[in-house]
Amino acid sequence: MNLNHTRLEVMHFLAQKMDEIVDTFLKKIDINWQPSDLLPDSSNENFLSEVKELQLQCKELPYDYLAVLVGDIITEEALPTYETWLMDIEGIDGKNNREGWSKWIRMWTAEENRHGDLLNKYVYLSGRVNMRQMEVSTQYLIADGMEIGAARDPYRNFVYTSFQEMATNISHRRTATLAKQYGNTQLSKICGVIASDEARHAKAYKSFISKIFEIDASEMMLAFEDMMRKKIVMPAHFLRQQGEKIGASFTHFSDAAQRLGVYTTIDYTDILDSLVAEWDIANIRGLNDAAEKARDYLMGLPERFRRVAERSGIKSPLEYEFNWITR
Repeated sequence: MNLNHTRLEVMHFLAQKMDEIVDTFLKKIDINWQPSDLLPDSSNENFLSEVKELQLQCKELPYDYLAVLVGDIITEEALPTYETWLMDIEGIDGKNNREGWSKWIRMWTAEENRHGDLLNKYVYLSGRVNMRQMEVSTQYLIADGMEIGAARDPYRNFVYTSFQEMATNISHRRTATLAKQYGNTQLSKICGVIASDEARHAKAYKSFISKIFEIDASEMMLAFEDMMRKKIVMPAHFLRQQGEKIGASFTHFSDAAQRLGVYTTIDYTDILDSLVAEWDIANIRGLNDAAEKARDYLMGLPERFRRVAERSGIKSPLEYEFNWITR
């Protein structure tokens, strides 16, 4: 996709505010939480007893919950794919390692990197996960890449990241709530702090879109419409287990999330509804004819999705074995 000059100008304009953006939406590394803050300390004489307690808390976690948790971990661990994809967007100069958009992506990646590290170590200690099979799926997901339908267009890609950061916030927040209900307070706290990060990151990407609407409203509206017509795919849509074709495990992972209420079709609709409200789509002025039609489509879309979501319901358990999970 060849982008017009305006998009590059907009990206350059926003890049001038990068120090302010980073200070607003990311935390200072020296005071941020790290995975070791939330896990048993292997140098502590009580380490083994703390691990035994951790395993006791994990013993009764249901099968669907573990399937969703591991799917979330694999998604978080596929971070190299996401950084590579973002660095390739038009208007992001990956060669400039210190300033502008590449600075945001590197620092966002550094925060996100902690999520997979923390959850990986936790499930390793839990004794409930076949680590090798999880690692195989992670390597496949990174190697298989992703295709989100946004090409190299920054407007479409920021719609995607806005949506996805909100979705991951919901998923981690719900796994935190369920862990607490299952009596696992440590896992609940872990999922909760990750959800908090995702909420901040969502605010950042949504703010980028808000600013673009102020500068290039018609093109931004058309990009938003295009992404919603294509539908937002999950980062793990190519998820698979050893011996499977690309994407073979994703439907079953999604079904488990739907059954648990961790992430549902209603949530997808609610996110769209909130983005339409946050970006004040109804009141944006100065649109060209094509963008006006795009706005009309977007305004009616949440209700259309909601009707479909309410009819779809929660799917029944399927005859499918996740090789990531030990009984």
